[in-house]
Amino acid sequence: MPSKSLTKRIKITKNGKVVRRPMAIDHFKTRKHKKTNRNSRKTKSLDLPMKKLLNY
Repeated sequence: MPSKSLTKRIKITKNGKVVRRPMAIDHFKTRKHKKTNRNSRKTKSLDLPMKKLLNY
């Protein structure tokens, strides 16, 4: 079982991919460019093996 902090930060999709939210999404949005804010809505994928995450 992964740690509680890890389960809050990642999500495992139906196909087995591990995705996360990008950092600093909700902090100082008005100072950032529109393109940065648009791209921050998308989830980012992690390229870590599942076995390594479950041992965390």
